[in-house]
Amino acid sequence: VVHLAREAGEAIMDIYQREGDWEVEQKADHSPLTLADRRSNELICKGLEQLPGHYPIISEENKTIPYEERKSFEYCWMVDPLDGTKEFIKRNGEFTVNIALIHENRPILGVVHVPVSGATFWAAKGEGAHWTNGSHEEPIHAASFLPSAPHLKIIASRSHLNPETEAYVALYKEPTLVSRGSSLKFMLLAEGEAHVYPRLAPTMEWDTAAAQIILEEAGGSVLEADSQLPLTYNKPNLLNPFFIAYGKRP
Repeated sequence: VVHLAREAGEAIMDIYQREGDWEVEQKADHSPLTLADRRSNELICKGLEQLPGHYPIISEENKTIPYEERKSFEYCWMVDPLDGTKEFIKRNGEFTVNIALIHENRPILGVVHVPVSGATFWAAKGEGAHWTNGSHEEPIHAASFLPSAPHLKIIASRSHLNPETEAYVALYKEPTLVSRGSSLKFMLLAEGEAHVYPRLAPTMEWDTAAAQIILEEAGGSVLEADSQLPLTYNKPNLLNPFFIAYGKRP
């Protein structure tokens, strides 16, 4: 799956480097879709279908599978072939390829690949979290912190804080705000570069599944804002509840 994500990243970069040929469209929800999204999705779906275990694929760019069919899935793939299409269009490099394997509503394997840097993060349940650049690999760990400590690094947009996020950030003592695009927000936590990521705005399951298992295996957590239970997947509605992602808390 790491190899497949890196392959998809190469296809994305081929398109990224020829800006006049992106074929940007608007989806029904007014979010952008590019040739890179489509090419990456085709490559990933074809690759996953060739693996020994044949599991259904839930992808942002595939036709929606009705819950009546999905509810019987014991295992399924959860794919965002290009997480951060807006970042891709802005050319800031902060976009990723996300592939996760879900078992009974929880992610058990996840890969997040960063096409621009060539870095890949991966984790499997019980195997820890890892970073690789294709030739060198090392384990990664979330930073331990006390929520009451001053100067914690909170991941939030400096320019687009909604009132709920502002109120949440105000709970911390002299926090430093850190901003990143796509699932790179979670990777900052998994590498110990930040402490808390409140997401009090809509996301979809494919935005978070791969990053969640990587952060969990690095020692962190991704919890529903209200229940403080881990996010679950393949729900009747693929929209996530609001959540808070943490590094390693006591």
